[in-house]
Amino acid sequence: MKQARSFPAVTVTKKQENSLKKGHPWIYEDEITEQPETVENGSVVDVFGAKHNYLGSGLWSQISRIRIRILSHNANDTYDDAFFARRVSYAVKYRKEVMKDDFSCCRLIHGEADGLPGVTVDRYGDILVSETASYGMEQRKAVLYEALKKEIPEIKGIYERNEDEIRLKEGLELYKGWYGEEHPETCITEITENGIIYEVDVENGQKTGFFLDQKYNRLAVRRLAEGKHVLDCCTHTGSFALNAAAGKAASVTAMDISGSALDMARKNAERNGLDIVFRQGDVFEVLPQLKAEHAFFDFIILDPPAFTKSRKTFRNARSGYRQINSMAMKLLGRGGYLATCSCSHFMPKEEFVSMLCDAASDAGVGIRIIEQKGASFDHPVIPNIPETEYLKFVLLQII
Repeated sequence: MKQARSFPAVTVTKKQENSLKKGHPWIYEDEITEQPETVENGSVVDVFGAKHNYLGSGLWSQISRIRIRILSHNANDTYDDAFFARRVSYAVKYRKEVMKDDFSCCRLIHGEADGLPGVTVDRYGDILVSETASYGMEQRKAVLYEALKKEIPEIKGIYERNEDEIRLKEGLELYKGWYGEEHPETCITEITENGIIYEVDVENGQKTGFFLDQKYNRLAVRRLAEGKHVLDCCTHTGSFALNAAAGKAASVTAMDISGSALDMARKNAERNGLDIVFRQGDVFEVLPQLKAEHAFFDFIILDPPAFTKSRKTFRNARSGYRQINSMAMKLLGRGGYLATCSCSHFMPKEEFVSMLCDAASDAGVGIRIIEQKGASFDHPVIPNIPETEYLKFVLLQII
């Protein structure tokens, strides 16, 4: 220790100490062995091992099972406004470097991967969309927002999408709306990604309004689409379908269970002058229907919502992924392509590939993997924080 400590001291188990030393920043309530009688919710606390060795400092969350989220392992850090502003500056600088021409539409803050636990900020031109999922960062969000506006002066408004029920576990209310009094008159904006124009509704669109993480995976689909008959399942606002059409596919069918999502997808297709056939329905029902109709495709994209948000439901989720992937494989002939995804970190890469092998066996086909990818560069992964590596994108061929 290089300086006197003024923060409340918390002691953790050896198991938790080992986890911290390996790089995971969460401390669970049942791993705390000693703590002060009272700790102010959202305050910074110091964390020590059983031998009073300093392990790091983090934000205290009074009612969450994740009781502490580590901010730093440096005993010389102070946790004033300047500390958090620096974290924002580092995050923005990184996106400018790796996203380059795509910086105007990207994720600016990716939670723990940027040292700002529980915070997500996406950029759509001159609008930022924010989600905050930890009590301590909720208290400090004004500092983050001011730092972001300083880093990107062209920002005209920040829209908060604080609707995830994980906030309830932190003792935070659910809501959405503009932050502050200065903001655009509408929640609808336009972005350009991979040369395609999209209308984005930051108020009502899924997550923060658009799925930025698949940016370069959509390009992988476009590269292979030329001359092929393409089916985009769970199309949402049509992003994979639009890229396939822009890649000169022979035909593109886009399917989703949501009528409102398909309405937006149709708008996007019209806006870009791309020809796409739309079909509404549940992927588990439509794929067998297409098989019964003797439909045939050269290329299918499966990008469903997360089937599991906890380990408890993993087996059912794996079964669901296996089922839809097998059904998709049955619609593809030899040489056909399947781009398939999972956006749940509870489905590890190795397990996802294993599931695809089982699906191929069910479908009576062979497969070979062409490419495995994750989220785009603006969603960086910390190796010892598996929660930061959630997206799996596998491009395979039927053989």
